Amino acid sequence: MAYWLMKSEPEELSIEGLAVKNQARWDGVRNYQARNFLRSMAVGDHFFFYHSSCPEPGIAGIGRIIEAAYPDPTALEPENPHFDPKASAEKNAWSAVDVAHVETFPKVLRLDYLKQQTALAELPLVQKGSRLSVMPVTAEQWAAVLALR
Repeated sequence: MAYWLMKSEPEELSIEGLAVKNQARWDGVRNYQARNFLRSMAVGDHFFFYHSSCPEPGIAGIGRIIEAAYPDPTALEPENPHFDPKASAEKNAWSAVDVAHVETFPKVLRLDYLKQQTALAELPLVQKGSRLSVMPVTAEQWAAVLALR
């Protein structure tokens, strides 16, 4: 099993929203490196659900990949904010995965707190200039975050 961190703005999809729905499509990723990470995911992989662009950014819980990458349908929907006019049904550069809720943390592990953890110094999330919405997490980093819950 591989581990990941995936960012979402809570207004679009929050850990609480995923818990209510139990599963959702993770779409709208429009960065090639982040897209490639999505394509590397396998069913059963786990990810930290990170709330971004909000008053309390941080890791809010855990999700699980329940369907591997497939063409992102939002790229073909003109009314969708993630529409890509270059995409077509035959050639869609973007991918989505389906995810399920695993756990909501009792409190959000805030970014400023995560940055203080020496065990997480190499985690791309806490490094200066890292803005990817999907990133790998090592087994050691995964365990270090779980210990902070």
